[in-house]
Amino acid sequence: MKVLGVSGLENSMPFKRSSFPGLEEREYRIAQGMDSAAALVIDGKVIAAAEEERFTGKKHTGDFPIHAINFCLAEAGISVCEIDEIAHGFDYTPLRNLYSADEVSARLYSEVFSREALLVQVKRDLPAFPESKVFSVDHHLAHAASAAYTSGWNECLVVVNDAMGEVESLSVYDFHDGQMERIRTIGANDSIGILYSLVTLHLGFDFNSDEYKIMGLAPYGNPARFRAFFEQAVELRDDGTIRIPILKLNRTRAERETYIASRAYLDEHLVPRRHPDAPVTSVHEDVAAALQECLDKVILHVCGHFGRDTSLRHIAMAGGVALNCTANGRLMRSGLFDEVYVQPVAGDDGVALGAALYRASLGSTLPNYRLPAPLFGPCYSSSQIEAALHRFDGKIIWRRFDSLEQTCASAAQLIADGRVIAWDRGRMEYGPRALGNRSILADPGHPEMRDRINAMVKKREAFRPFAPACSAEEASRWFCVEPWEQFPYMISVVDVRPEVQALLPAITHVNGSARLQTVSAKDNPDFHALLLAVGKTTGRQMVLNTSFNVKGQPIVNTPDEAIETFLGTGIEFLFLENYHVTRAAA
Repeated sequence: MKVLGVSGLENSMPFKRSSFPGLEEREYRIAQGMDSAAALVIDGKVIAAAEEERFTGKKHTGDFPIHAINFCLAEAGISVCEIDEIAHGFDYTPLRNLYSADEVSARLYSEVFSREALLVQVKRDLPAFPESKVFSVDHHLAHAASAAYTSGWNECLVVVNDAMGEVESLSVYDFHDGQMERIRTIGANDSIGILYSLVTLHLGFDFNSDEYKIMGLAPYGNPARFRAFFEQAVELRDDGTIRIPILKLNRTRAERETYIASRAYLDEHLVPRRHPDAPVTSVHEDVAAALQECLDKVILHVCGHFGRDTSLRHIAMAGGVALNCTANGRLMRSGLFDEVYVQPVAGDDGVALGAALYRASLGSTLPNYRLPAPLFGPCYSSSQIEAALHRFDGKIIWRRFDSLEQTCASAAQLIADGRVIAWDRGRMEYGPRALGNRSILADPGHPEMRDRINAMVKKREAFRPFAPACSAEEASRWFCVEPWEQFPYMISVVDVRPEVQALLPAITHVNGSARLQTVSAKDNPDFHALLLAVGKTTGRQMVLNTSFNVKGQPIVNTPDEAIETFLGTGIEFLFLENYHVTRAAA
């Protein structure tokens, strides 16, 4: 069976702009349906998957993912007529009557959420595909399927935690024998994801985009300063749920659209809102620390309660909140579960995969295996790369190595010499993390490296840490993890061993932690080979790894994008497969 999953709500942002003119630009991000993507599943196996933003350059776009769809079809060598179903990771049909309460809500349903709106886009971009083969999947069910059916387990607790999907913010499932039973939900009016995003906005960052910056800022602060506020704001209930009364302060349609009353409450009772261009002070650090502490407590509370209630010792998680690496690390170290699996494409781009897997599961028993590093995007041939290189004649000089071994040896020596390189090889990552195929790499042992990359490449806030990529063999040498323990997705925080923190200044955060990625020869043999080569030059099979893009740009996809980004930044060398690229002399 061939199922094409899609995510995103194309009309969500345009509707908000037309219906609520005059908002701050950042307020338009308080909406559902961004991060559209496509994923192709054939007979239960993931064949291809990618975000639409990687093809259009529109970061976080919610547009119908026709470019990602075309890539998936081309990768499989099939036409859209051979697809059995298209599955969309939203289903608002049961809520039609709810949205008929007022004129604006009725238009929102009709123009953004309805099946009819989706079918207009399908007919526009895939005119040969029959409407009868287009299906909608409940948003949280799609998230849950993305985690459960890629966990490798026959049974587990599944927790979906995001800002909002249709009308829920958190859902709990008992997964067993290929079946999903929903056992509890928490509505959007008590959403820890929305609260986290509202405080993110309050601190001068972007809603539904910059929450990871708050996670990076939190270790600089003291949570005690604002602990009482968040303890009062978020009530932990005996039944494993939570209540957040300040989210219910918004009474009118306009207030609910941008949480006006909730944000006024933060102004009065927390701290005054920070302008995006204002300095980040210790007050903001302390708010971030208290907010992160609150989130950690909520996740331990909810997951712990339902783990005990079901006696399930394995937990799989998805939803945007599941991208919070600090909270994931806390849960992993808590002892509440024998194993914690976080689906690496946990945000809304991942519901494309989940919707496809769920619909595929209805027709047959799916093979359930642990998702490898999600390298499901495009790759490019030597002829395509050389054509791109020639298009930049006069601006670059390049040579081709004869083997991966030679390429790795050259790159490893440059890294050992303190140089910053871009490494673009193999299939592009699906999801928010660059896992070694579209990466900027450097030696984590140079004290100034974090500031250098921030200044010359990433153009981002200085407080944000960089992550290490380490061979699976050596991870326990440098980090407080068990020998051969796997962290392939860069989605949880671990502690750097105290005795080596001074040796790894560029990836050790202010609190001694790091967002670890382990790399095995099985998951990514080429990147693993590079780490082994780096080990021969530096004495450690580890690099600083950050995504190959600049601020405001999606991770690069094509060779042309890689070369353009290389030339527009301070990256010193570019490796495109076995091609070594440098700048031409001025």
